[in-house]
Amino acid sequence: MNFLVWIVFGGLAGWIGSMIMGTDGQQGIILNIVVGIIGAGLGGYIMNLFGNGGVNGFNLYSFMVAVIGAVVLLAVLRLIRGS
Repeated sequence: MNFLVWIVFGGLAGWIGSMIMGTDGQQGIILNIVVGIIGAGLGGYIMNLFGNGGVNGFNLYSFMVAVIGAVVLLAVLRLIRGS
């Protein structure tokens, strides 16, 4: 059951991140989930660099960290692709 919660959590974070970055029309649900899950890890790493905690459960703070990570991930991918 925990696995399904993380898929939903990642999907929502990836979807909101893609809406912020304007890439929602180019991504499907699977890519949103992948971006959200990777973004949660990246956001946790970034927050740890600043001395704050990363993703620590299913709460609002963790969700915001995941969205920030998804936005950073999409921005880096945009820079790499050059579009």
